[in-house]
Amino acid sequence: MTSKERISRMFNHQEADRVAITDGPWSGTMARWRKEGMPENTDWRDYFGIDKMQRIRVDNSPRCERKIIEETDEYRISTTEWGVTLKNFKVADSTPEFLEYTIDTPEKWEEAKKKMTPTRDRVDWDRLKENFPLWQKEGRWIEGTFWFGFDVLHSWMAGTETVLIAMLEDPEWFSDMVNTYLDTTIALYDMIWDEGYHFDAVFWYDDMGYKNSTFFSKELYVNLLKPIHKRAIDWAHNRGIKTHLHSCGNIMPFIPDLVEIGLDALNPIEIKAGMDIKALKRDFGSKLLLHGGADALYLDKPDKILPYIEEMLPILKENGGYIFSSDHSIPSSVSLQDYTDIVKAVKKYGAY
Repeated sequence: MTSKERISRMFNHQEADRVAITDGPWSGTMARWRKEGMPENTDWRDYFGIDKMQRIRVDNSPRCERKIIEETDEYRISTTEWGVTLKNFKVADSTPEFLEYTIDTPEKWEEAKKKMTPTRDRVDWDRLKENFPLWQKEGRWIEGTFWFGFDVLHSWMAGTETVLIAMLEDPEWFSDMVNTYLDTTIALYDMIWDEGYHFDAVFWYDDMGYKNSTFFSKELYVNLLKPIHKRAIDWAHNRGIKTHLHSCGNIMPFIPDLVEIGLDALNPIEIKAGMDIKALKRDFGSKLLLHGGADALYLDKPDKILPYIEEMLPILKENGGYIFSSDHSIPSSVSLQDYTDIVKAVKKYGAY
């Protein structure tokens, strides 16, 4: 089966030859695997014989000035198109430090909003023209990446404290920001769709939780974000395609509402944050595809991850509706042999 055929059956809660397998290795992980024997020019997914999800992206940013402020052998300080100053460390697989947020008041937002006109130059048409036929020929599952929600604002534009306070004290401002990002995104994907580049699902990042809890209450989710999430889901369903949300952390309280508005798939099911994948399969497995659920902290520990796969795959694969991956990504502590053994086990216990 092709990736598209296999993943489509998982989304439709049907059995296939096996569950689908996807993931995302760090750059340091890729470097390690090449040192350990993976050929230099090989697509790592072909090497392991796993599935290919391909994502289309657009630029819906306020297009703030990007410039390098300072650079040393250890780090680079620069500004982003979302008006944030970042300190990026040059050590492999490091996390940037957020130094300053400039779009952090309603007045500054109004200025940024004026720069978010959905023009055609925000789409990489050359990339689509060159690669889309290949993606289709190879049978890849293709997703359009939407960019809107709480996560965009608190992580990449305004800062966590500012956004959480806005949700409580100035909900109209919060809603306007999220809706504007979605409006711009939809306008750009309308252009892509109208040009004949039809894809299989809408995927979006919106991390709404952290360890053991959500960033905000269920009441705030229902009143502020749920209607906007539903708009994105309706856009996709009106075109006959699926919806796929990535939300890190423990968001168990939000799951019933997400299912109610028609969400088709949830990723990454972060086990170490407290997500209960067995309960999700039991309570929502006939409606919600589960994508993830393998603790990334165990991927380099065969004595933990392989028994987990043997125990969980027979449960999670039942009636389709499951894609195997880590609950985050593949860190550089995972050897080529570690991941080879993981894929082998998933293909064994995830077979139908």
